[in-house]
Amino acid sequence: MKRYLIFPLSVLILFTAGGCGTGKQSTGYEPVKIIFDTDLGPDYDDVGALAFLHAMADSGRTEILATISSNKHPLVAPCINIINTYFGRPDIPIGAPRTEGVSITASQHWPDSLVAKYPHTIKSTDEVPDAVYIYRKLLSSQPNTSVTIITVGFLTNIANLLKSQPDSISILDGRELVAKKVKRLVSMAGAFPHGSEFNIRMDSTASEYVSNEWPGEIIFSGFEVGVQILTGLLLINSDIQNSPVKDVYRISIPLSEEDKNGRKSWDQTAVLIAVYGTDYFFDTKRGNIIINTDGSNTWEDDPSGNHRYVILKVPVTEITRFIENRMMHQPVLR
Repeated sequence: MKRYLIFPLSVLILFTAGGCGTGKQSTGYEPVKIIFDTDLGPDYDDVGALAFLHAMADSGRTEILATISSNKHPLVAPCINIINTYFGRPDIPIGAPRTEGVSITASQHWPDSLVAKYPHTIKSTDEVPDAVYIYRKLLSSQPNTSVTIITVGFLTNIANLLKSQPDSISILDGRELVAKKVKRLVSMAGAFPHGSEFNIRMDSTASEYVSNEWPGEIIFSGFEVGVQILTGLLLINSDIQNSPVKDVYRISIPLSEEDKNGRKSWDQTAVLIAVYGTDYFFDTKRGNIIINTDGSNTWEDDPSGNHRYVILKVPVTEITRFIENRMMHQPVLR
């Protein structure tokens, strides 16, 4: 059955520019090379964000270099592998921290359901390589200033990457490698202009280190943006069958009264920014984030600062439909 969705003209223009069909399309743009770093598990907007990212890869807007876990829980890497496999990309590299880090899973127990139902080749997160090894290997092989990193979880891996030393992969240390190869970091983290947000708070030491030591631009999508964007109801009421993405939302939404109108879409906004930029959907404020010892953050305006946070400028209904349409993307035949 074909589905026909109606969108504002402004959004249709973006569809034409970027492609969002059922197969890979010519976009007129070089695909954005993306490493996606996620804590997939404590919340389930990560799943919607990863579906969005695969939709962008099928439309020709992105090339997914890796999908990396910042969460050490045993079921995170298997669930990432399940979603990548569902979208026809089972061989995307997956890594996870080999240092101390956060291990946490979903209260709705949807990871258990995915592992029981869908094919996957990774049985536990501790089977996958060190995230820093994956980062260094991939970055060293890419053209200069060509890679966008998206973080929608803890900044554990990014801090470890910055601290990494020259090795057989590259003569550059982590900070030098990032400065040479990474175009920007897009992070769903923080609350602006001040607040206390989960991703920063759960590994506040790593968050502070990255905010101080990252050698290039960081674009933050804060708590206050995604909290307005409720998605998932259109997905779970669709006729899509045997989809791990739909199953996660179908299982989770009924279990929380606060999600009765849909789940907040924090992580999807980071994917949107990485792929489409900030010009249409957002305004930005330039300056510097300041991470406090308790994991809260404040902000100082600075026209020469390396950090920006986004401010939503289009109607919430418009960005909501734009995101959920991509979350509903289904695998293409290869």
